[in-house]
Amino acid sequence: MTFHQPPPLPDQPPQGAGPFGLGAPTGPGRPAGDRRRWLKYGGVALVSLLIGVGIGTSGGSAESGEATAADTKAGPRPTATVTETADPEPAPTVTETETVTARPKKTEKPGPATTFSGEGEYLVGEDIKAGTYKTAGAEDEFGCYWERASDASGEFESIIANNNLDGPGRVTLDKGEYFKTNRCQEWKRVG
Repeated sequence: MTFHQPPPLPDQPPQGAGPFGLGAPTGPGRPAGDRRRWLKYGGVALVSLLIGVGIGTSGGSAESGEATAADTKAGPRPTATVTETADPEPAPTVTETETVTARPKKTEKPGPATTFSGEGEYLVGEDIKAGTYKTAGAEDEFGCYWERASDASGEFESIIANNNLDGPGRVTLDKGEYFKTNRCQEWKRVG
């Protein structure tokens, strides 16, 4: 049994012609060889394009030493650091062992001071050493006041001696007395 195709109608294109005329692809009826050829040539063209772009972006900056726009957008590139380590030296061998006991140095208990501030109250023999002290005078225009007292009560009857200084001055202090000083420069023991 043989089938014959009817002759084409006047408004239909002849057989083998696509919607765009003779030789144009017709769609599903197109031979497989044509498709493979287009894929092969298209694939080769795409790979060639990608290789060319890669060579262009990396080759240009390496030869000229200048950064391109692609280099700055890519960000920092990783670097590799190689560290070589030397063989460790052998540890020294200890053959004798000697035990040494460290003895702390004897520290003397700090005694009473021989210089002190010009502001405060001090017990002679405990806070400051007994002896003769000297000051350069007042710290301000109100003068330097010093007082020797028999106790720390602050009563008028306990005052042994006192003075107001405008310039330099000296005072001799005995053990057990209280020494009060206000607005004076530093006191230093001189004898």
